[in-house]
Amino acid sequence: MSNRNSQQNKQAARERLRAERERQAKKDRMRRQLFVGGAVVAVLAIAGGIGYAVTNMNSDDANQKWRAAAEKKTFAKPANATGPQGTTVVIGDKKAKNTLHVYEDMRCPVCAQFEKYTGPTVLKDLKDGTYKAQFTMGTFLDDNKQQPGAGSKNALSALGAALDVSPQAFLDYKEALYAPKNHPEETDDAFANDQKLIDVAQQVKELKGNTAFEKAVKNGTYDRWALAMSKTFNDTKDITGTPSFKMNGKKLQVGDNPPMTPDQFTPLVKQNLKK
Repeated sequence: MSNRNSQQNKQAARERLRAERERQAKKDRMRRQLFVGGAVVAVLAIAGGIGYAVTNMNSDDANQKWRAAAEKKTFAKPANATGPQGTTVVIGDKKAKNTLHVYEDMRCPVCAQFEKYTGPTVLKDLKDGTYKAQFTMGTFLDDNKQQPGAGSKNALSALGAALDVSPQAFLDYKEALYAPKNHPEETDDAFANDQKLIDVAQQVKELKGNTAFEKAVKNGTYDRWALAMSKTFNDTKDITGTPSFKMNGKKLQVGDNPPMTPDQFTPLVKQNLKK
């Protein structure tokens, strides 16, 4: 009896010891998880802080650059532009009776879609003399509170450098910047990088290896012109988004939207052509 009780006591002691070891092991696992989890949170917080700091630093650098541009005493107007500040950009047959007015922002993803589907139609109409085209470029996407940047302004300044080379270089470069392989997501301020703009320019015949163009981009020669063009866009009160189009002063729309495809665009153009 006593032997039996002694065996039971030993067995009970072993069970208590095993249970205690399991509880301790569980506590150790939880302690390690909390430590690792805390370390991960700390790393993420640091990384987030670094990312936030880098974003702010880049944003601050861009803002500083464009504040300096606004204060520049010299104002360079691209060749092939007219108006007091060179913000009137008209391309095509000067004798054409009709004028298509195009409003775009270089960071605009919808503009990139329009250029992909209907850009070739516009270029063909320009070549055929159906109309001449006037371009007014905005930079309002740089002021987006969720995704601020400088890509719209910087790309517009580079377009000014292309326009200084020739009207055709302006058209070809704009087409290249909007091309799917080159155009960044709206959340990606890639066009704020001068080298990105110069790299895309290598796809344009007149700009490839063009040292004068590259110098103008790097030096921000047409930064003030870009700001003046942006102001012209902002001052056009009946244009609230991009892309937008007017034919001989009449806004082209499909409902509340701009015409995006050739099937939408061409009939509206024909309806508003002068006879």
